[in-house]
Amino acid sequence: MSKKTPQAIRGTQDIFGADAEAFAFVVETFERVRRLYRFRRVEMPVFEKTEVFARSLGETTDVVSKEMYSFDDRGGESLTLRPEFTAGIARAFLTNGWQQYAPLKVATHGPLFRYERPQKGRYRQFHQIDAEVIGAGEPQADVELLAMADQLLKELGIHDVTLHLNTLGDATSRDAWRAALIEYFRAVKGELSEESQERLEKNPLRILDSKDARDKPFLADAPKIDAFLSDEAARFFDDVKSGLAAAGVKWVPSPMLVRGLDYYRHTAFEFIPDEGGVSAAALGSQSTVLAGGRYDGLMESLGGAPTPAVGWAAGIERLAMLVGAREDEALQVAVIVEDDSLVSMGISANSALRQVGISSELVAAGSPRKRFDKGAKLGASAIVVYSLVDGHPDIRMKSIDDDLAERIKSVVYDSPE
Repeated sequence: MSKKTPQAIRGTQDIFGADAEAFAFVVETFERVRRLYRFRRVEMPVFEKTEVFARSLGETTDVVSKEMYSFDDRGGESLTLRPEFTAGIARAFLTNGWQQYAPLKVATHGPLFRYERPQKGRYRQFHQIDAEVIGAGEPQADVELLAMADQLLKELGIHDVTLHLNTLGDATSRDAWRAALIEYFRAVKGELSEESQERLEKNPLRILDSKDARDKPFLADAPKIDAFLSDEAARFFDDVKSGLAAAGVKWVPSPMLVRGLDYYRHTAFEFIPDEGGVSAAALGSQSTVLAGGRYDGLMESLGGAPTPAVGWAAGIERLAMLVGAREDEALQVAVIVEDDSLVSMGISANSALRQVGISSELVAAGSPRKRFDKGAKLGASAIVVYSLVDGHPDIRMKSIDDDLAERIKSVVYDSPE
């Protein structure tokens, strides 16, 4: 009786071929752009103490109450697979003494985990790129992060997305706005969705981004943050907007764009596909491509001193969907050995070509008479053949690229012909 092969876990994926190349292209482009902006690379643990996420994300959020992969280790301590990067980076900033590097610009990428219903572009193990500036309270930090995100998307070839921008104000502005929202929504509480009724007292800002049809009639007339901005908060937002203009980053106002957690301040933003565009069609209802904001109150929730910070994250899977499948780079050289006595020469040439940055494949197995046809089917720009002629080793070459041919000659032959 044959054993049944285990299946992949629902919400995970095996990425291969052209899809894997698109994934790699996103990561490689991100790594190149973050170096241009002088963001330092960090690697973070895949799991943390559960309190890192419970305290930073809030015990009542869906992520903490419904979506985290938490477990007790053998010592009885509750650990959680990271559902996002920011909380772990904030913890590291405090526990590793990274305050000495402030303002600290860091970037990372890797897998994250959330137990949610899998759907198009959304998985239980997913991957993100992430960039953060910690210890910089100036609007220029927001501008730099947004310019970096804008350049990244353009270099990925994603041009049909637009930056949507809002401000949440400072703590004073936000508190006043929150009180006005509670008063406004209380008057229509019975007509709101059950979820919004639950949020009304605890987190009224979240009602503003509700997708429930029952809530939508009341959103347009809800109080706007602009009416409650302190002079300082208004100046901050003006500086962000003028900085974006100077950096050449286009944006549109988005007064309904909010962040529910209390530690968010000032700038909130999302890059969203333009309606009717290719990206919107590719992503469907999961429309946000890259999102972030300023979270000046986070460090205090983790027991640290007040520390300004701003950051963003983007799903690699979603970006890869917009990039589209990418084929492997074309093979440059096929090294074909037609006589088994010459295999070592073929191995030596194959290795030498790769050492100088020329991609090559060795064809030295199977029937000698079929090796040339097998090598020709690889679609290489050049073919190098090792064979015996009158009992002596012979090398012949055919190339469609003259410059490549000269490089090959300098490696394969003792001296160029």
